[in-house]
Amino acid sequence: MADLPQLKTWRKNRAHSSEDLKFMTVWFVVAVPLVMMFFALAMERVESRLKHVAVQEEEVEEFLEQARPNEVRALYGHGIGRALELFRLRRLGGRAAKLRSRRAQD
Repeated sequence: MADLPQLKTWRKNRAHSSEDLKFMTVWFVVAVPLVMMFFALAMERVESRLKHVAVQEEEVEEFLEQARPNEVRALYGHGIGRALELFRLRRLGGRAAKLRSRRAQD
């Protein structure tokens, strides 16, 4: 019977751990879906930004077919982004010159 106070203490601690377990379960049930929702929203924002920055397959094919030496050097030295930037500028410059010549003829 000398162990009776220790048994009461053990039962009291066990009751607290049961309450703690319920409390943690509730937090887990609430927190995990919220964290997943915010993560999904953040990834959606990242994805939408990447869609605008991403290189289109058709552009790469056209670049590889029509690239000039300075654009190939840019591809080698700075990556596809800078090389496509130079390629786009050249294409836009050519289109702008065509538009100017058409307007001058009219």
